[in-house]
Amino acid sequence: MRYRTLGGTGIRVSAYCLGAMMLGEWGNKDHEDGVRIVHAALDAGINFVDTADVYSGGESEEIVGKALKGRRDDVVLATKVHASMGPGENRSGNSRRWIRYEVEQSLRRLGTDWIDLYQIHRPDPRTDIEETLSVLTDLVREGKVRAIGCSTFPAELIVEAHWAAERRGFERFRCEQPPYSLFARGIEAGVLPVCERYDMGVIAWSPLAGGWLTGKYRHGKEIDMTSGRASRIPQRFDPSLPANRHKLDLVDQFEAVAADAGMPLRHLALAFVVSHPAVTAAIIGPRTMDQLQDLLSGSGVALDDATLDRLDEIVPPGVTMNPADAGWQGESLTEAWRRRRPPDRRAAS
Repeated sequence: MRYRTLGGTGIRVSAYCLGAMMLGEWGNKDHEDGVRIVHAALDAGINFVDTADVYSGGESEEIVGKALKGRRDDVVLATKVHASMGPGENRSGNSRRWIRYEVEQSLRRLGTDWIDLYQIHRPDPRTDIEETLSVLTDLVREGKVRAIGCSTFPAELIVEAHWAAERRGFERFRCEQPPYSLFARGIEAGVLPVCERYDMGVIAWSPLAGGWLTGKYRHGKEIDMTSGRASRIPQRFDPSLPANRHKLDLVDQFEAVAADAGMPLRHLALAFVVSHPAVTAAIIGPRTMDQLQDLLSGSGVALDDATLDRLDEIVPPGVTMNPADAGWQGESLTEAWRRRRPPDRRAAS
């Protein structure tokens, strides 16, 4: 296993990060099997584990907590806060009120006194970034959190957060967790250069594009839209959408490159992500032990320039094939009224 430094923190982490989203109700419901998967990853040299409060409603954190008993000191543990954890107007978001409450719940579920990397899961337009950084700074000073990060933030919001931290003397984001894969390369245009500029670590989520880059979805194979990720985020999988139909064509091209390189597509896809100089680690999220062992077998793969050039020809740098794979879009894109100037009532009168 290769190891890298997480931005400017001095913390050394494995180039593969074990993602725990599939442990629990959303994936593998067998807690003991989940514990065995975590242990196998640690035994193979992975020392970096990432989860989130929202994964299976906290169940993922509970499984990770069970698995880390007796091994906590050797693991860099990351979790996230933002998403809704139940009914109520204030049980989500990036407010001081919610973060202060929810960090205690995560610590309890994880069975630990501290979180190595506490990340804001998505931007929250309702909350001033200074409010969020203020409470995160308090948590660092109290010793409950070692470092803070963001996830799926656009470049401009990352910059704004750094300016706010410098202006107010707050802790700054030391890591960004963006979507990054052969299908979703949009972060190459702005996010990755900004992370390099501010010496931030980068943990890439969905490097296998939710299974698209494992060969699971191919021409002639029906996509089950009633279960798993496809049922939760259909816009990323629905084959009736042109962007997803195009993915099927691209998978064939990527398979050809992988075959010429002498490796499975999934190993090629992961190697592509960790080959970028700004990327610290790629998150692998196995549901089964077999999936974990298969992904680990490709951990030493490196791609030559000729192979990377061919991949650039298939999906150009900075291009995300389906906007739904970008993970988050601001109100300027999702709310029509943000793009439409109101009529000039004076002129009408």
